[in-house]
Amino acid sequence: MSDNPIEEEHVVSINWEINKAQLEMMQQKISQPPRLLSESAGRSSCCIFRVPQSFINVHGRSYEPQIVSIGPYHRGKDNVKMIEEHKWRFLGNLLKRTEEKGLNLEDYLKAIQPYEMKARECYSEVIVFDRDEFVEMLVLDGCFIIELFRKIGGVIPIEKDDPLITMSWIYPFFLRDLIRLENQIPFFILQFLFDLTNIQQHEEYQYSSTPSLSKLALTFFNYTLQRPNEVLEKYVNLESKHLLDFLRSSYILALDDENPKHRRNNASTHVIQCISKLRRAGIKLRPSKEETFLAIRFNNNGFIEMPTITIDDFMSSFLINCVAYEQCHVDCSKHMTTYATFLDCLVNTQKDVEYLCDCNIFENYFGTDFEIATFINNLGKDVMFDIDECYLLELFIKVNGYYKSSWHVHWASFKYTYFSSPWSFISALAALVLLVLSILQTLYTILGYVHPPP
Repeated sequence: MSDNPIEEEHVVSINWEINKAQLEMMQQKISQPPRLLSESAGRSSCCIFRVPQSFINVHGRSYEPQIVSIGPYHRGKDNVKMIEEHKWRFLGNLLKRTEEKGLNLEDYLKAIQPYEMKARECYSEVIVFDRDEFVEMLVLDGCFIIELFRKIGGVIPIEKDDPLITMSWIYPFFLRDLIRLENQIPFFILQFLFDLTNIQQHEEYQYSSTPSLSKLALTFFNYTLQRPNEVLEKYVNLESKHLLDFLRSSYILALDDENPKHRRNNASTHVIQCISKLRRAGIKLRPSKEETFLAIRFNNNGFIEMPTITIDDFMSSFLINCVAYEQCHVDCSKHMTTYATFLDCLVNTQKDVEYLCDCNIFENYFGTDFEIATFINNLGKDVMFDIDECYLLELFIKVNGYYKSSWHVHWASFKYTYFSSPWSFISALAALVLLVLSILQTLYTILGYVHPPP
């Protein structure tokens, strides 16, 4: 063995034979761009994501379509084949109307082709479809959604025996599937196809005076959301990234200008306690009437005022997918994430849910109080949340300040302990009477000793 370590290293390197096949394979991997999370995923133009596995582990199939596939991620799966056949029927019905005005299927495909690359960049995963297949998917899925909105919105007549409309079990699945993050096509594709097909047809259709795409979309979802018409009218021209972002944006934009602006706080800011602990400090909840459930306030009288929210299958799916979208998109506000974190703070157990239901904050169409508590606690798992940048920062600061105020805590704790129920009040009153009688007896005894009777 050589005393020179450099010579020894040189000998070892000469004796080690490089596997050329392995080297070539490594070079190929280096030159290949990422496919499952493409480079476009880091751009603001990317808005349709494969949901991270950590979220799927918590929420299961909440991100996958149940009966209708929109976009490339779940195309061709067995559970969506039934509606896939009806997409072609919807497209055929649309073509029957537009062909009379000189607009045929070839025109649709040619019109979408220039937007192919822009649409591909909206997906976080590399789309393996070739140009023709990808453009076909955009036209088929886009026209299906538009026709569905037009039928539900009363713009075009519904066929008497159309099973997608007459079978009541299908519509709730459409509502949920169309707002799943992995089940989207870009909104600009929908808008382009809508404008392309929104031409004057037969007099009974009156296409030239139909509502906007945004109005039809709001009407479609409002059968379950039940928002007032005057609220919907504010967003008839709303545009966004896709349908999930569209519906999400309509709630965020409804926050009025008086809502406190978030600001950085020099001191450390903490999330609030659960509602059971807040109640012991004299903080209570009461419902308020607002255009959006995101509008939450805290007044100086110790009340958190928040709008009633109906928790059902649709709203739970909507919140889950909104949080995932905000976590994935690089240029997106975190309003829904903040709201989910706020609910997670308030709710620790099913007793907290019971109190929120009693206060008319929650309308429960989801399940038991325990199931709602589990859902809310899972909603904030594995979520990145910056409290100093959230829209509820001022509320967190005020609630924590009130909670830490000593006289509030002591007085509220006294009331909660002794006056929260009739039996506790009776027990406290009995104890007080007994204490007064004991004091009087002691006084009489002392007076009898100091001033004995003659």
